[in-house]
Amino acid sequence: MSSSAGPTPGFLVWRLSTRWRVAVDRALAPLGLTHAQYSLVGSLHGLRAAGRRPSQRQLADHTGLEPLYVSKLARSLEAAGLVVRTPDPADSRAVQLSLTAHGLDVAERAVTVVRELVDRLMAPVGGLDGDRARVFARELALLLDTPLDLGVPLDAGLPLDPQE
Repeated sequence: MSSSAGPTPGFLVWRLSTRWRVAVDRALAPLGLTHAQYSLVGSLHGLRAAGRRPSQRQLADHTGLEPLYVSKLARSLEAAGLVVRTPDPADSRAVQLSLTAHGLDVAERAVTVVRELVDRLMAPVGGLDGDRARVFARELALLLDTPLDLGVPLDAGLPLDPQE
């Protein structure tokens, strides 16, 4: 954090992402989901609505999570009866993921909870449908598309699971 000019953009992004993760974890706890699990369940819900049944790798690419972490999350969601993992008919090395009936029910409730949080988060900038929110979303997308590779993989030497 810069002491003379106030917080840096990096510090503010970190604080917002941390605050968001904690808020989502707390809001989804009654449904038995963590923020990380929701990233899979919510994505599977949206992809299902679009007629897609992704492989674990495709879901990792979609969510921005490491494939090994997606595999670990998928196994825990399968054990909880929310997700089914089946061989991908197009690639014998791959596994496709889909929501069970129970998983679909939990996903729909979780999506509603998270949408309410998004509405609360975006209220100070005019709401989710406001001009400022659209500009903010474009700016975030630009930042997400910016390569951060400084010659060292971002996950080099770091555990994939914060509990490790």
